[in-house]
Amino acid sequence: MYRPADRDRPGNVVDKEMVSSLGRINLYLLEKPRSLKEKRRIVKSLRDKVKARFNVSISEVDNQDFWHRCTLGIALVCSDEKQARTISDKIIKFIREAKKVEIIEHDFLIENH
Repeated sequence: MYRPADRDRPGNVVDKEMVSSLGRINLYLLEKPRSLKEKRRIVKSLRDKVKARFNVSISEVDNQDFWHRCTLGIALVCSDEKQARTISDKIIKFIREAKKVEIIEHDFLIENH
């Protein structure tokens, strides 16, 4: 538990910076799913791979009822802005290399806290 008085005690380190990165990635599914069930299978596979590789929170946040489109939301927390940008760029590169989807648009908002 954090208490404001803790930082004034001898031996305590001043709080480090915390950086969050929130991303939104619009995708077109190249495999041409014929049903929502097939689409969910493709999206779940991609989600699981991104989550396992980069340890981020990821979810389908829009276009759930469209068979060939998907919008993913991604959140991560880092200790510095450079690390947040690097991981965000690596996620985009990883998804581009997946070959099952095409990135239509992506945007990451990186904030210091």
